[in-house]
Amino acid sequence: MTTWPAQRVLQAAADWSWIPDDAQSVESDFRIIRYPQWSGIGVIASRADSTRDAAALLDASLDQTRLWGRPSVGWWATDDDRPADLEQTLIRRRATLEDTVDVLALRLDTLPDLAVPTSVTAEVVTTREQRLAVDAVDVAVWRQQPLTQERLEADLGEGERDLAARAGFRVLGRVGDGLAAAAGGCTLAAGPEAAAGKVARLWGAGTLPDQRGKGAYRAVLAERLRIAREWGATLALVKGRIETSGPILARCGFTRYGGERLYRLHV
Repeated sequence: MTTWPAQRVLQAAADWSWIPDDAQSVESDFRIIRYPQWSGIGVIASRADSTRDAAALLDASLDQTRLWGRPSVGWWATDDDRPADLEQTLIRRRATLEDTVDVLALRLDTLPDLAVPTSVTAEVVTTREQRLAVDAVDVAVWRQQPLTQERLEADLGEGERDLAARAGFRVLGRVGDGLAAAAGGCTLAAGPEAAAGKVARLWGAGTLPDQRGKGAYRAVLAERLRIAREWGATLALVKGRIETSGPILARCGFTRYGGERLYRLHV
């Protein structure tokens, strides 16, 4: 049986950052990423592990944000940041709290019964039609820009390679007569310690507002957990918003290990 103590789970969460190919990032005593325009994310800083004081760290992030020509930087603050007063310094500088997520995890020794209705299905995305259906969900839920033809082709190629390598996949959920209603992704990553096994990072899950409450989210979750376990993952990890997915995941058997808060600081 694989052991996943709390500190190891939190380390796996801290190691997790999404950096698309067309992003820019700088690594020092913190990580700062300029996300592409289509993502709608902007500049994000995280993983503070510094001997500098918090004010100097924030100033450095603002300097880099100015170099990139962006108006603000978002800071993900955690309970393990160093310096420990980073979050309080953000608050003193009147940074705006934009988002709060729970770090949630589920050991995959066994799979939970998520009671997915028989009228709801979930499928791994392999075709152009499926990827465009996922994009329609993502645009509605996350308010990101629709896929361009160039991004679509690149994304299809990346998805094919990830499936072949058992490195990641997307799942599309349908309700009723095949209406695309929900979607979510999964990336397999090495854990903080090799003996612990792989971590299934669950990301980007959302359901069309008018299709919520029908089981599509649970169907997408169940399929991702099933495949991740089959591919060797021993832990499923997700950062769930406390107002939306967090409560659903808790009901599905996930345990909360901590939280992260996103603050927006303007240049």
